[in-house]
Amino acid sequence: MDSQDQEISAERCAVIVMTRYPEAGQVKTRLIETLGEHGAANLHKRMAEHTMSTLQPLHDIETADLFVFFNGGSNEQMQRWLGSSFEYQPQQGSNLGEKMVNSFKHIFNTGYNRAVILGTDCPDIEGATVVQALKYLRSADLVLGPAEDGGYYLLGLNQTIPQLFEGIEWGSDRVLAQTTQQAKQQNLSIEYLHPLRDIDTPADLESIRGTFLLP
Repeated sequence: MDSQDQEISAERCAVIVMTRYPEAGQVKTRLIETLGEHGAANLHKRMAEHTMSTLQPLHDIETADLFVFFNGGSNEQMQRWLGSSFEYQPQQGSNLGEKMVNSFKHIFNTGYNRAVILGTDCPDIEGATVVQALKYLRSADLVLGPAEDGGYYLLGLNQTIPQLFEGIEWGSDRVLAQTTQQAKQQNLSIEYLHPLRDIDTPADLESIRGTFLLP
């Protein structure tokens, strides 16, 4: 761990992973017509496992603590699936925005200074990208990882800012633009990570076809 990573660790940083227990018919619903219920669930399962494997080293070397906020299943089922190294919390809220706000509130109320939140739909995410986001939060109010579909694959904060999650058309190609607009209205300073692709629609599947995610 270099001196910058030690500084991050000393400041108590958290990585929040939002995911869902891989129950057929309940995950990756936009891909069911193409992959079938079990195929879509299996893809979701593999991507979540890949994400946790990618982030595990940050947890192991104490750069950041990993938290899994989940929908579906139970705490015990999540631990059997992804392991017992992380803290698991059920998602709370009626929409994605509320769920993210409540996840950040839990983390900051627990005493963490900086946190990033991400899902499990971005197979190209790397640990170094998450570390960069945490470093940006030393001087920025907000860090955004733009997704190629107009959303974002990562958002980082050093305090809960509910306004960032209000009035957002979740699932649309305007999520990033609307979030940026909200941030500017709050006079927040922003740092951006490099763009990455989420895997959400049948068109996205071509980028992973022939890989371990989709043979």
